[in-house]
Order: sequence, then structure tokens, then C-alpha cells
Amino acid sequence: MSWCYPEQPSNLLKKLQKMEHQKSSSFAYRIHEHVKLGPKLSETLKGKFSLGARIIQKGGRGNIFKHIFGMEEGEKLLKASQCYLYTTAGPIAGGLFISTKKIAFCSERPITISSAAGEFVRVPYKVLIPIGKVKGINEGQNVNKTEQKYVEIVTKDDSEFWFMGFLQYEKAFKNLQKALSMSINSKKR
Repeated sequence: MSWCYPEQPSNLLKKLQKMEHQKSSSFAYRIHEHVKLGPKLSETLKGKFSLGARIIQKGGRGNIFKHIFGMEEGEKLLKASQCYLYTTAGPIAGGLFISTKKIAFCSERPITISSAAGEFVRVPYKVLIPIGKVKGINEGQNVNKTEQKYVEIVTKDDSEFWFMGFLQYEKAFKNLQKALSMSINSKKR
């Protein structure tokens, strides 16, 4: 006859933490979390398809970056990532471009704003931060859902930009740090 002993609480906790980590680190889970940040699933998917078509039409993300933000001589695009820029109006889906000279974001879909003439116009939401103006890049996570991570970029004039919903958060953060480090090193020369 075999006896079945209940799990020790510490062992059970370790198993649950391991299962949660495996769940939050799976690619399917990250895609689900990324899509969930959007206002409506149908709008989010339309934006993703639209972005995919634009990437193909323009010949890659590097060409999109060059077309939207321009490139200086010697500038290299390090990484382009889909993510959300968090604003006071809520998250805006788009692409974060990390180059050796700047960090830039452009929304997947245009937003509607009021023009000086009082008319409504649709324009892409863009952010451009020269690397030399970056004071710090910080990691963060939702205290209630630790698998939801974000990156905070603080500029020298104390503006804050929060990016979240990365499909590959670790790579995006690493490339942001690399860009900042390259900028600091080039100033020392």
C-alpha cells in the first residue's frame, strides 16, 4: 500500500510560480497580451494587417523608418518592434524604431485631431526622441500582473514615454539600452 502525502506548501508555490512563468514567457501568451491592449479586437487586427501590408509595400521596416523619420549619415536602425505607446487617452498601437541616433514611434493607424481651422483631420501619431536627449531608460511591470512589462523613457527635460505590449520585451529593452550606450560611448571619443 502506498501513501499519498500532500505537497509541501513551499513546493506547491514553486510549481505554481514555474507554471505562471512558462505561461507568461510563451510567444502565444505575449501575442494574446499584445492584442488585448487594443480597444477592440477587430480594430487591432485591422491595424496589424494594415501595418503588415505597409511593411511589404515599402520594402521592410528600415524603409518605413527612413520614409517617416529620415536617417542621418551613418545612422543604423537597430530594432523595430510592435508595441503600444501609453497616453492619457489610452494605449496607441504602433511601431517603435530604435536607431543609433533616435528612438521613434509611429502609430499603426491615424488618429483624429482638430485642426487650427476647426476641422477634423486624420494624422499618424508620431514621437521622435533624439538619443542625446534621453536621460534614462527604465524597466517596469504592472504590480497586479507582473507579466505585463513596460519601458519608460525619460528625457533630459523630464518628459516620460511609456511603451508596453511588446511581443519581445527583452529584445526591445536590450536594444534601447544598446542605443543609449552607443550614444554615450560616441560622446566620450
